[in-house]
Amino acid sequence: MGMFKKISTFFKSKSEKVTVIVIGLNNSGKSTIINHFKSPHEQATITVPTVGFTLEQIRSEGVLFTMVDTSGAWRYRSLWEHHFKNCHGIIYVIDSSDRMRLVVVRDELDTLLKHPDLENRSIPILLYNNKVDCEDSLSSVKIAAALGLQNIEDKPWHITPSNGITGEGLEDGVHWLVQQIKSMNSHNKKFKH
Repeated sequence: MGMFKKISTFFKSKSEKVTVIVIGLNNSGKSTIINHFKSPHEQATITVPTVGFTLEQIRSEGVLFTMVDTSGAWRYRSLWEHHFKNCHGIIYVIDSSDRMRLVVVRDELDTLLKHPDLENRSIPILLYNNKVDCEDSLSSVKIAAALGLQNIEDKPWHITPSNGITGEGLEDGVHWLVQQIKSMNSHNKKFKH
C-alpha cells in the first residue's frame, strides 16, 4: 500500500488536508523516498536533484496530501522555513553514510527546532536514517546520539533505518507519522469545541 493511501485510511473527514515537508541535506535521498511512494505509473525512472522545491499532491479517499520536497543544497535551505507554518509533520532524511556532514545535519535540525513557526508546536518529526545499505552507514542509534535527539522533549520524534531505493523501513516510518498526525488532529479537535 502506498504511503498516501495508508495515511488516508486513518482520516475520516472528507475535507482533511495534510501537508508534510520533506527536508534533509542534498543527496540524502528525499526525492527517491517520495518517488517510492508514488503509484507505479507516476514513478520517475530517473531521480534528479531538486532545485528549490517541488510539490507532490495526491488525493486518496477524500484526503489531499501535499508533500513538499525541498532542495538540500546550501543555497536553498533558507527556503525550508517558508513551509514550516502550514505543515502537519516533518520528514527529515539523513544520509547515514555521509559522516562528514553529520555536524551540518545537526546544525540544520537545531535551527529547525528553534524556528518560531515550529518552536511551540508539538509537530511530529520522522527521521529516515537513509542509505543503510551502504558499507559505511551509521546505525540509527549512532545517528540519534550524534544529533542529540534525546534532548528533543517537546515534539514526538522517531528515527528508522531506511533504503529509499528498495523501500526498506519506509512504511514503518510512515505508519508512525500517520499515528502521530492522527493523534495531534484528534487532540486539536477536542479543544476547538
